Amino acid sequence: MSETLYHYVDGARVAGTSGRFGDVYDPATGAVAARVPLASADETAAVIASAAAAFPAWRDTPPLKRAAILFRFKELLDAHTDEIAGLIAAEHGKVLADARGSLMRGIEVVEFACGAPHLLKGTFSENVGTNVDSHSVRQPVGVCAGITPFNFPAMVPMWMFPMAIACGNCFVLKTSERVPSTALRLAELFHEAGLPPGVLNVVNGDKEAVDTLLTHPDVAAISFVGSTAVAEYIYRTGTQHGKRVQALGGAKNHMVVMPDADLDQAADALMGAAYGSAGERCMAISVAVAVGDDTANALIGRLAPRVAALRVGPATDPASEMGPLVTRAHWERVRGYVDLGVDEGATLVVDGRGVRVEDHPEGFYLGGCLFDHVTADMRIYREEIFGPVLVVVRVPDFDSALALVNAHEYGNGTAIFTRDGDTARTYASRVQVGMVGVNVPIPVPMAFHSFGGWKRSLFGDVHIHGMEGVHFYTRLKTVTSRWPTGIRAGADFHMPTMK
Repeated sequence: MSETLYHYVDGARVAGTSGRFGDVYDPATGAVAARVPLASADETAAVIASAAAAFPAWRDTPPLKRAAILFRFKELLDAHTDEIAGLIAAEHGKVLADARGSLMRGIEVVEFACGAPHLLKGTFSENVGTNVDSHSVRQPVGVCAGITPFNFPAMVPMWMFPMAIACGNCFVLKTSERVPSTALRLAELFHEAGLPPGVLNVVNGDKEAVDTLLTHPDVAAISFVGSTAVAEYIYRTGTQHGKRVQALGGAKNHMVVMPDADLDQAADALMGAAYGSAGERCMAISVAVAVGDDTANALIGRLAPRVAALRVGPATDPASEMGPLVTRAHWERVRGYVDLGVDEGATLVVDGRGVRVEDHPEGFYLGGCLFDHVTADMRIYREEIFGPVLVVVRVPDFDSALALVNAHEYGNGTAIFTRDGDTARTYASRVQVGMVGVNVPIPVPMAFHSFGGWKRSLFGDVHIHGMEGVHFYTRLKTVTSRWPTGIRAGADFHMPTMK
């Protein structure tokens, strides 16, 4: 019998009462591993109420004390790394090394958030007018919510709640119902570190829970990472209800390979960036833009045998380079795109549809797929596939490559591989994409910078984590003060000028 999971509210496990459940799969075997409760609107509202009740005391907790709890949380994460990586791998399917790496990127945000006493410092100006001083402070916004995707059960939630909590907010996390166990464990560890009950709650659910978070008057801010269609819905609905929203959407990330590039280095980069985590990354490289036919032919020659030889297997097998996709439905969707690419006339150089893993015939495995001669009008080029499928587009020159990237509706991440500094600088300056790598295939910023795309890869004005995260989870307040000096100047009906 599969395990029944729970919500996490007020520092304790809470059983679901809606009577609705979702199945959580083991992608390696295809079997149902657990049932997760799907919260009703009333249950979700009760979770929000818990966070709202905890907010006044947490808001008034000095940042130094908040940071001390975050430091203890970071120590617990380090101590439980293998356990958490195992939860990620079991429900998502990514190999253990990748699971550990993604957890490390989340822990980096916790480390950054530990600097809250410094990050929240305001400014002061003395004598802006005669005997008048001004100072500014950043204050928490209240109850914040995060709605996170299946592909990074630890990293993406940790891009959100550590920073929000460090800034003095309370947080409700609605993690993906496909991968709920990691978030529940993170919440338990945070409370073990000393976080007061109600400051971080986890509610499992589907659209009913999401819509409650988007419309409830006690939720002040929403952070989201997921598909563009849902990101746009989150942004429009949340802002219509007066909330601050940052909604990160989909991607079609291009890597431009110039004729002067180190092609062995470029091929190494593409293997990891396209097929790592089975391509289920919003920063995965899914398009290689080869400048010139000679470059394309040489690149395909290096990639094809390596893609065909990818070791596909369970996340727990140390020999596995790529694990399964997350669910049967997603496997069918990705495979359908491969079928579509063939129908559209692209050249399928490596076909991973026939991959079978011994002892796991029902697992959600798909081998690496590689297309050549893909054109900009094909759906396999235009749409986000979110699987181990790399397409190669051939262009004649640099200007054509830049124009191709800039014409795409998504603008999340991009990379260029070249030995020429002028080419790299021009590309980085002129490309209409939020995150750019130069000879770096997946340019995810460190925690003290901020993550976010352009165009239809981001809805809202503020990127996630880093100082942009501090600004998103706080509001600026400016205080101007004058104390009596014994001199009265009388009423003044003009706009004050401080002169």
